[in-house]
Amino acid sequence: MYNMETARILWVLSLFIPGLHRFYLGKWLSGLLYLFTGGFGLIGTFIDFFRLPKMVADANREIEYKKILYPGLGGPSPVIEKKKESIEKIILKTAKKNDGIVTSSEVALNGEISLDQAKEYLEKLAKKGFAEMRVKKNGVIVFCFPEFMQETRTSDFEDF
Repeated sequence: MYNMETARILWVLSLFIPGLHRFYLGKWLSGLLYLFTGGFGLIGTFIDFFRLPKMVADANREIEYKKILYPGLGGPSPVIEKKKESIEKIILKTAKKNDGIVTSSEVALNGEISLDQAKEYLEKLAKKGFAEMRVKKNGVIVFCFPEFMQETRTSDFEDF
């Protein structure tokens, strides 16, 4: 990434060796043009004083674009990386798919997190009143999200 302070210092030096700031920003052709014409008689160099912030921003933006378009330069691969969903969203999608009933194992698997983390998130949602913790007759602890439950399935759960 290009630095504004460095560009300003090179601009000052461009009063003596025109085009240094342009070379720094990767503008080789105009840098050579400034070098051989004296920065168009220093008029172009003085105009660049006011344009320098935009020139630095544009050069930095170009680096970011190249990182996206050419992942080998150190940027993320748009094909491989995808935006990671929040754990709450994963829990809610799983609950909706399973008629309102979710286990820690399902959340851990779908969210690519540990079982402990999944259980912790589910317990937080239960404490906030978004879910109910229940025990199935086979002893499995589940979390129920009533808004996604199609029918009352009390026969599946232990009575307390």
